[in-house]
Amino acid sequence: MSQTSSVPPVFQSIKSLPPEFKFTNNPNAGLVAKHGNIKLRSTDLIGSNGLENGALGGLVSKEVHSRGGDMDLFDEESPYGGKGRSFDDRPTNADEDSVSDSLPLPSISTSSRESRWSDTTPYASKKKLQSWLQLSNGDWELVKIISTSGTESIISLPDGKVLKVKDENLVPANPDILDGVDDLMQLSYLNEPSVLYNLQYRYNQNMIYTKAGPVLVAINPFKKVPLYSNDYIEAYKRKAIESPHVYAITDTAIREMIRDEVNQSIIISGESGAGKTETAKIAMQYLAALGGGSGIEYEILKTNPILEAFGNGKTLRNDNSSRFGKLIEIHFSETGKISGANIQTSMCWSTTISKGKKVEEKENPQAHKDDQLEALDVVHISKEDQENVFAMLAAVLWLGNISFTVIDNENHVQAVEDEGLFSAAKLIGCDIEDLKLTLSTRKMKVGNDIIVQKLTLSQAIDARDALAKSIYACLFDWLVQQINKSLAVGKRRTGRSISILDIYGFESFNRNSFEQFCINYANERLQQHFNRHLFKLEQEEYIQDGIDWTKVEFEDNQDCLNLFEKKPLGLLSLLDEESTFPNGTDLTFANKLKQHLNSNSCFKGEREKAFTVCHYAGEVTYDTTGFLEKNRDLLHLDSIQLLSSSKCHLPQIFASHMLTQSEKHVVGPLHKSGGADSQKLSVATKFKGQLFQLMQRLENTTPHFIRCIKPNNLQSPGSYEQGLVLQQLRCCGVLEVVRISRSGFPTRMSHQKFARRYGFLLLENVASQDPLSVSVAILHQFNILPEMYQVGYTKLFFRTGQIGVLEDTRNRTLHGILRVQSCFRGYQARRHRRELWRGITTLQSYIRGEKNRKEYAAVLQRHRAAVIIQKRMKTVFARNRLKNINDAAVVIQSFIRGWLVRRCSGDIGLLKSGGMMTNESDEVLVKSSFLAELQRRVLKAEAALREKEEENDILHQRLQQYESRWSEYELKMKSMEEVWQKQMRSLQSSLSIAKKSLAMDDSERNSDASVNASDERDYSWDIGSNHRRQESNGTRSMSAGLSVISRLAEEFEQRSQVFGDDAKFLVEVKSGQVEASLDPDRELRRLKQMFEAWKKDYGARLRETKVILHKLGSDGSIEKAKKKWWGRRNSTRIN
Repeated sequence: MSQTSSVPPVFQSIKSLPPEFKFTNNPNAGLVAKHGNIKLRSTDLIGSNGLENGALGGLVSKEVHSRGGDMDLFDEESPYGGKGRSFDDRPTNADEDSVSDSLPLPSISTSSRESRWSDTTPYASKKKLQSWLQLSNGDWELVKIISTSGTESIISLPDGKVLKVKDENLVPANPDILDGVDDLMQLSYLNEPSVLYNLQYRYNQNMIYTKAGPVLVAINPFKKVPLYSNDYIEAYKRKAIESPHVYAITDTAIREMIRDEVNQSIIISGESGAGKTETAKIAMQYLAALGGGSGIEYEILKTNPILEAFGNGKTLRNDNSSRFGKLIEIHFSETGKISGANIQTSMCWSTTISKGKKVEEKENPQAHKDDQLEALDVVHISKEDQENVFAMLAAVLWLGNISFTVIDNENHVQAVEDEGLFSAAKLIGCDIEDLKLTLSTRKMKVGNDIIVQKLTLSQAIDARDALAKSIYACLFDWLVQQINKSLAVGKRRTGRSISILDIYGFESFNRNSFEQFCINYANERLQQHFNRHLFKLEQEEYIQDGIDWTKVEFEDNQDCLNLFEKKPLGLLSLLDEESTFPNGTDLTFANKLKQHLNSNSCFKGEREKAFTVCHYAGEVTYDTTGFLEKNRDLLHLDSIQLLSSSKCHLPQIFASHMLTQSEKHVVGPLHKSGGADSQKLSVATKFKGQLFQLMQRLENTTPHFIRCIKPNNLQSPGSYEQGLVLQQLRCCGVLEVVRISRSGFPTRMSHQKFARRYGFLLLENVASQDPLSVSVAILHQFNILPEMYQVGYTKLFFRTGQIGVLEDTRNRTLHGILRVQSCFRGYQARRHRRELWRGITTLQSYIRGEKNRKEYAAVLQRHRAAVIIQKRMKTVFARNRLKNINDAAVVIQSFIRGWLVRRCSGDIGLLKSGGMMTNESDEVLVKSSFLAELQRRVLKAEAALREKEEENDILHQRLQQYESRWSEYELKMKSMEEVWQKQMRSLQSSLSIAKKSLAMDDSERNSDASVNASDERDYSWDIGSNHRRQESNGTRSMSAGLSVISRLAEEFEQRSQVFGDDAKFLVEVKSGQVEASLDPDRELRRLKQMFEAWKKDYGARLRETKVILHKLGSDGSIEKAKKKWWGRRNSTRIN
């Protein structure tokens, strides 16, 4: 392979593209070839190799297709993938760890990527070296080096200021491509500002998880971030997402447990408030989701609120700080389901229930009692035991309120008999006098004699606090024991488990006491476990890949551990020894440390009571004030006997536990006489024993580490304090583990990925060769020195900064490809637009034609329907007109025929009258009889008329009565009265007129009937009979009319009486004369509406009656017949 060429490098790179350069392994390749509007990935450039992670590649391909027109030229599996956005003016990088677009993972914006790749300025003119400069406030600032002269450089600050600084004050910065990498080991320059910048870069994009080699760094966001839904659990379960996450660490632990059949552990550490407890919950949530199904996972999750309530407390830095170490061992069955769990705790109770803080520590359980009761029910703690638990909590609180009073000149005291003493004795279940003696005296056995010693004020307070701390410690241990019984594995246990350790982190304050001493010792032991396991794994990878590797010796913290644990001249041994001396003080302890440990490189003696320990995370100065008091177990046998005499079973259990612990006497050179109290285990020794048990469990597991970081002390989201974060990184050992990991070959890449990423830069066609040959050819072409890399069986290993040259060339080539692609895509888009335009025009013409044809067919159909409807309607109209004309013709014909018949009948009557002239005398006689009969009928009619007039008078009287009653009602109804009076008068006048008219008509008809009866004999029989029938019908009609009038009068009387009574009653109710549960105003309005309705109906019926009577009184045919008959009779008489 030629190493030189006269062609410029840019054109060499383009010229050397393989012949098989095409879009392969891309489901949208056809679309790209046709339209050119798809986002191109580097995995689509080389045809011989596909994605190693098919699931992730499919997701990326989906995302690419959904964002047509964008460019993402980075391999999603590349270790140099950038995420998030840079600070200020730093350019952004493409997101190489692409994930499914269905999940709301944080990623850089599309506009940022387009802006970056659209910049085609020559690379050499843009490149400016960048470095870090530490400002006076301790923060690091990214600056650009303008020029360098000797040992000084001229730099430009982001605000535009130009300074001259010495080169030794500048720290190299990583290239832009490494901004926001998800693994700190991928940084070319590993220094504090680069690590801080990378973490802040990701933190600002809500990417709170970053890998530091095998360690997961989790920065507390102090807000909810959308990273923990069931969709994420499923995605990490299917390996669809490779981004750093607690789920990824937990999933790795599960897979390794199943694959290797080795127990796993997840060790979570960090400063108070860094989010350790929440991280442990998230890990348990993932385990419960993947291994759930038996129901035990719900009980495991419910242990968190119990342990937090009884083991956490409010501190200056955290409202819910864990003050104990917790190891939850979750066991799995053969099918991979959770079968049970076991909890082991490690706590120094003097650090948790110290003076002046015990009440504060117990407020937490009381704040969320309902949640705790539910959790206690879930873990099968009975109601009785729950009541006893809260009784013990109350007893601890009341013990803190017990005060003492001096009883003699020697400062001896006794407990004051107040509410605190009485309540504490009642809750513990002991006698008041026994509690009083226990707190103010101490029994000591000297030979065979028992001496009672009175206590001073300080001794009594120590005894009181020791009793409270012991009760609370035993209560916590008892709760853990009950939880373990509930979560017992039993026969389902297979021996495979995953342990989650949530423990306090390294602490360094202005004043560090016994609490920090124990915590930092525990972290020192964990750091030893941490370094040994991680560095061992790192070197094993080198050996397994077969590279030329000499084991690297790393800086061990074993010397510091020896300083703590060495016997007899270790910190813990000397502390226990001094604690056993009755006259031992904090000052004598400090002097003893300086005397025996000054020669140790990890120890420095300070003035007075202070000393300094060189921990792995830095030097910490401790103040020995209170060391001896906190290390001694001040609980005497008197207090244990007091609890054993209790009437409650929980204090008895606590006493038994304390006696068991007190039997574990100190052995060896520290064993001294002086009673059982002096031989009990010290707090430090107990703490060391718990820590050793914890480490023994962890040693049998494969560890996975999570380091939690608190970005600020204000617990404010979005705030990132560089100094605070850097201090925690040092304390947690994150920088140390990255340095250890980077002491070899921190940058590594598989042969396939390396060939895919840089293979197109080769000057010769090597597409047919295997990935290893392609990788070696790339290394030779770019003259990378052999000592700067190693070729393994499956990977290439690079030293720091060796990948930069390849990335620079690759970026220049991709910029040129981008320009060509943009032009080609523009041409393709324009051509495609023209084709689409022509197709759209043709399609529109066809659609319009089809639409017009359908509209015409619809109009034609409507026209035909209208014609048919018109024809049918015209037929109906013509038929109706014919029927009307036919009916009119029939009526006319009937009238004409009747007229003809009547005219013929009149002639016949005249002929008959001529034949009767001969019998005229007889007719005269007959007429006299008829006249007598008529007179009789007239008299009868007059009598009937008089009766009717009398009845009419009676009706008038009744009407007058009704009018008087109505007048009274109207006076009561006020404004309504005048209207009703007019209406009633109108009705009365109408009724009177109707009656008079009826009476007159009746009298006239009676007289006419009498006269007509005498003359009817002159008519023919037919005519006479018809007349009599008509007269009979008239009489019946008149009787019906009288009946209607009578009913109307009766109805008028009844209605008048009802309305009058109702109105009178309502007036009395309104005036208060009568009590009733109704609204008189509303009832009056309703009564008025009823009256108006009845009046309207009554008037209508009265008018109808008048019309009927008028018709009955004006019958034209009878009158005409009568007149015609009387005319003929008169003419006959005259003749």
